[in-house]
Amino acid sequence: MDFRSSYFYSVFWKSFRRNRFALAGGAVVAALLAVSLLAPLIAPHDPTAINAYQVLLPPSASHWMGTDELGRDVFSRVIFGTRISLYVGFVAVGIAMAIGTLVGLVSGFYGGWVDSFLMRFVDIMLCFPSFFLILALIALLEPSIWIIMLVIGVTSWMGVARLVRAEVLSIKERDYIMAARSIGASDMRIIFRHILPNAAAPMLVAATLGVGGAILTESALSFLGIGVQPPTPSWGNILTSGKDYLEFAWWLSLFPGLAILATVLAYNLLGEGIRDALDPRLHR
Repeated sequence: MDFRSSYFYSVFWKSFRRNRFALAGGAVVAALLAVSLLAPLIAPHDPTAINAYQVLLPPSASHWMGTDELGRDVFSRVIFGTRISLYVGFVAVGIAMAIGTLVGLVSGFYGGWVDSFLMRFVDIMLCFPSFFLILALIALLEPSIWIIMLVIGVTSWMGVARLVRAEVLSIKERDYIMAARSIGASDMRIIFRHILPNAAAPMLVAATLGVGGAILTESALSFLGIGVQPPTPSWGNILTSGKDYLEFAWWLSLFPGLAILATVLAYNLLGEGIRDALDPRLHR
């Protein structure tokens, strides 16, 4: 089925809308995007404003999620943390998709020694535990949001490369590719005009699922203190400040933890729904 046809989208939507969990995940993702865009309008307080007279206040009408050890409004910090987390997730996945797609296309299309060399390089990269590789790279560099996005992206492209390669190996043997070759179409035209659009569906699923994983990785790095640095609010560094006050300031850990849970779960449900909707065996 052609990814660019209107019939494809009608069949996709008909299948997707039957999955209530996927619809719920999509609704949560849309809400998170709206929150990230409208954060300055939604947040009732300045997320970095310190107030020594309102330290560790529990949730109330004036501070819906309480305050932290510096008197900052936790709700406002979680709202602005949504923007940071989604920004990191999208950019990191964009980097991973760009690298993985390029490697997969070249490897699958040309085959031979090119395929062997690139796939052995992918195998070598997969031998390294991703999280520890990220820790090692960040330890050598200055922690910043740009470094976090770059490092997560360049350490998570291998699965995408394998996925794209498998799709290319299947697509390049089809009749319309043979027809394009017979009329003298160049390799670049075949790759980007015929192969890439027809391999886009599984790539979309991988990207959707990858955003949740990137957000989880960024939160873990920020929790360890080597991710997004204060005073910039991030769900991970809000959790870091909350771990020292867990016994009597539970709200510092509960609300950012729920935000991470809801976001990752929503992207996973959305990704699973897209994958099921794109599977022709499930269409009735």
